[in-house]
Amino acid sequence: MLRPVTPAAEKRLRIGQVARQLGVEPYVLRFWEEEFPQLQAARTTKGQRYYTEEHVRLLEKIRHLLYVEKLTIKGARQKLAGAEAVHVPLEAIRRELEDIRSLLTGKP
Repeated sequence: MLRPVTPAAEKRLRIGQVARQLGVEPYVLRFWEEEFPQLQAARTTKGQRYYTEEHVRLLEKIRHLLYVEKLTIKGARQKLAGAEAVHVPLEAIRRELEDIRSLLTGKP
């Protein structure tokens, strides 16, 4: 899941800018927001969507899965969910191994 956006701290891109960057129409991005729970664009007080660089990376991954790997929406959704599920345990294992290493070497 993407972390909450703080508008003042991050570069914001409008839906049209992101659509041009990805080579898709804005309505495609709106559709993807409905289909992929990981993707929730932040909104201004007037309701306009805006995306951060983190959102754009996720959109690029979605575009790749759908247009290059030719997965269905369901398949892309599952692949993204699987990638997140694998990433979390790997981080925990990595931290645990680093703790073991520091215990063995005597370095904190």
